[in-house]
Amino acid sequence: MDPRPRMFIIGAHGFVGGHLVLQASGRWNVIGGDLLASSENEIAIDVADPASVASAFARVRPQVVVLLAAMADIDRCEREPRLTESINADGAEFVARGSAQCGARLIYSSSAAVFDGTRHGYRESDAPTPVSVYGRTKAEAEQRVAKLMPGAAIVRPALVVGRGLRPGTNALLDKLETKFSAGRTVVAPTYELRNPIDVYTLCEFLLELAARPELQGIFHIGATESISRFDLVTLYAERLGYSRDLVVPQTAPIPGRAPRGLDHFLLCERSRTVWSRPVPSLEETIERSLYVTA
Repeated sequence: MDPRPRMFIIGAHGFVGGHLVLQASGRWNVIGGDLLASSENEIAIDVADPASVASAFARVRPQVVVLLAAMADIDRCEREPRLTESINADGAEFVARGSAQCGARLIYSSSAAVFDGTRHGYRESDAPTPVSVYGRTKAEAEQRVAKLMPGAAIVRPALVVGRGLRPGTNALLDKLETKFSAGRTVVAPTYELRNPIDVYTLCEFLLELAARPELQGIFHIGATESISRFDLVTLYAERLGYSRDLVVPQTAPIPGRAPRGLDHFLLCERSRTVWSRPVPSLEETIERSLYVTA
């Protein structure tokens, strides 16, 4: 029998989930959860189905739960608000109840989209002001998690960057490299600012939270500086050896798409005070997203 504490990573097939499974596997007995289980160390779970959640928790009996599963396509969320609510908000509630019932620590992955992006710099203590269905459901999920699990840790990134470990995730670099290598252009907004975090550093932070139950409440995670999406994509094009001409500036929102916050610069004051490593600079974040492989 594995003596290591059990960690249940829900959303294990996603971009962040795949990396977290890999990085956690040394210290933790990791069980992955996703809609379809594909290995002996995985459990099928549909977070929107309370019976499925209850069954998965009964089988895993975790000490720590990391909830990464979500409906994250912001435009689809806007088109399908009820489905988004059932996955993002109801699903978070069901997982929080399961965690509470088995006495597990819960780490919940939220988003900077809980803010409207109308100013530069948001603290963990600022009240959510979402402008999209996605943002509203993530803000609602935070409230439900905090009510059911006051000791939970809620982590808000603005933008996670890096490569995926399997095809079909929402990893930004994978999408960019596919288009650039085919000579296709990428349209990127000049007016949307984010302070990104690379997936490896994010997973390190999640694992530190998992191991330190005294760290509770909301934590922001992102680089010390922000950058526009256009400048970020242009920088990646150049670092990957492609022409910056493949990046086309988008100077106004596209009609019919979900609203997005203009400036999601997250101030990482709480994270800075508790983390065992410094909050990374923008350059460190970009370098790690490109070149760290484990």
